[in-house]
Amino acid sequence: MANRRESLKIIGAIGTTCAFPFSADELYGQHVHSPAAAQTAVQGPYTPMSFTAAEFEIVSQVAERIIPATDTPGAIGAGVPRYIDQVVSLNPEHKRRFRAGLEWIDKESGRRFRRPFVKLSEAQQVDLLTPLSDAVDAGREAGAGERFFGLVKRMSADGYYTSQVGLVRELGYKGNTVLEKFPSCEIPEH
Repeated sequence: MANRRESLKIIGAIGTTCAFPFSADELYGQHVHSPAAAQTAVQGPYTPMSFTAAEFEIVSQVAERIIPATDTPGAIGAGVPRYIDQVVSLNPEHKRRFRAGLEWIDKESGRRFRRPFVKLSEAQQVDLLTPLSDAVDAGREAGAGERFFGLVKRMSADGYYTSQVGLVRELGYKGNTVLEKFPSCEIPEH
């Protein structure tokens, strides 16, 4: 299994695609969270609001291909699929694009591999998603697949890096901490 950095190179750099589809007060970093509450939020049973169970599994797998587990949890472990479901539930246009994209993924997976997307190997899933990522990175979101992937990619980045896992464990955010001094930036010689 590739490490997160390699997987992100395959799927594309997500940092440049972040666009928050909701108000800033919904971000993890804007709230006070206890570690126990964060664990319960990610691990407890969940019933999707916008998707069927099968659709939610596809969304979960796409998000996990974008941000796979490494030494820290990936998208699924950070609760990104739940986050996506909640954001989509509040936006009729997102619902429409997700429906069309999920239909596209289902048909394309069947056409290319004769299997549902969630039954594909990780390599096959990446193979199917890479052209979508390339199109999104190039600013081409013309088809249903590209529009779907663009939304999932942006929402995955937003959800992951505003979650406890992404913000605190991955990025090391301390929050509400006064620094005696700011650490210097060490730039290596070229």
